[in-house]
Amino acid sequence: MTPPTDDASARPRSGGPSPGLSRRGHSNNGSRGADSAEVDRQIAEMVDRSTHDLRIAWRQFHRAEPPQGLSRDLMIRGLANQLQERADGGLSRALQRRLQILTGEFEKGARSFLPGIVLKSGTTLVRQWRGHTHTVLVREDGFEYDGQRYRSLTVIAERITGAHWSGPRFFGVSRRARAS
Repeated sequence: MTPPTDDASARPRSGGPSPGLSRRGHSNNGSRGADSAEVDRQIAEMVDRSTHDLRIAWRQFHRAEPPQGLSRDLMIRGLANQLQERADGGLSRALQRRLQILTGEFEKGARSFLPGIVLKSGTTLVRQWRGHTHTVLVREDGFEYDGQRYRSLTVIAERITGAHWSGPRFFGVSRRARAS
C-alpha cells in the first residue's frame, strides 16, 4: 500500500465519477480488490459530490439512469453499497439462492416472505412441562421424540400437552422467542 500524498494530481477530479465506480468491480486505475480504507474514502467523497455528479456515476456504473425519484441520500447509499459489494466479493451463493427462492414465491403470489426458522440436523430441543423434561432431536427428515419420528414440532407439542400448540413456539424457536 502506498502512503498518502498531498500531490493534487493524485486526487480524483471533482465532477467525474469516482475511480472505484467501474462496472467490473475493479478500480479504474487497474488495481484489483480495493482495500476497505480506499472504499471508505470513496464513500466519504460521495457526500461532497453534486447530485448531477452522482447521477453520472450511477449511469457509468449501472449503464442505466437512476430510478425516477431516487433521492440523493439513496443514490449515495446505492453507490456505496455497490463499492462495498465489489470490494468484499458480493453476496454469498447461499444468500443468492435464498433471494431466488423468495423471488419465486413472490411471483407465485405467496402471502408471507418471512424465512422460516431452520434448525440444523443434530440440534437437541429441551422443554420442561409440568415437572417433566422433554427432549427432541432434530433430524434431516423431521424430529425424533420418545423413540418415534415426527414431521413437525406441533404434533410433538400436542402429544406432550394434550392441546393444540405451535410446536416452534412451545420449544422456544419461534421468531418472537428469539427476538427477546
